Amino acid sequence: MSEELHVRRIVTGHNDAGEAVIAEDEQLPGAGLAEDAGRTSATFFHVWATHEMPVDLGDEAMGCQRQGSATTVDGSGAGSVLRIGVLPPGTRSPMHRTESLDYGICLEGECDMELDSGETVTVRAGDVVVQRGTNHLWHNRGMGPCRFAWILLDARPVEVGGRTLGASWRHGA
Repeated sequence: MSEELHVRRIVTGHNDAGEAVIAEDEQLPGAGLAEDAGRTSATFFHVWATHEMPVDLGDEAMGCQRQGSATTVDGSGAGSVLRIGVLPPGTRSPMHRTESLDYGICLEGECDMELDSGETVTVRAGDVVVQRGTNHLWHNRGMGPCRFAWILLDARPVEVGGRTLGASWRHGA
């Protein structure tokens, strides 16, 4: 993981009088994804995860939520994940599908998104991808890093033609 990569997380809360306060202000360490087992050079910052809807905003729930989520394929069925990912030049993810509605916001650089149909689109800083349970991979063919914010919302598995298309994480696909 590169030393210059960082994400600052600022979390608000309340004091005993009910006034808004800064509950945390910290630098998050970069990590990998559970499914990846270190097979790419991408760095992820697991910012936050919730496990129910409506979200519990109490201080006790914050302890679990602040751990984020290092997995892309397992969810509670009613939660969300926020993570930041940095893909260095040459990084290619495996072909994968999540059981979630994903909002991918390109913050910096550019990256190709390839679908299992073979369609490819270049995503650039400022672009937003709405992933609806589709099988895809990310490939940074550029000269600089690509930084994304990903927001995943648990969803039912996609059904097409009477088949359920569940989560997958395949190298070499």
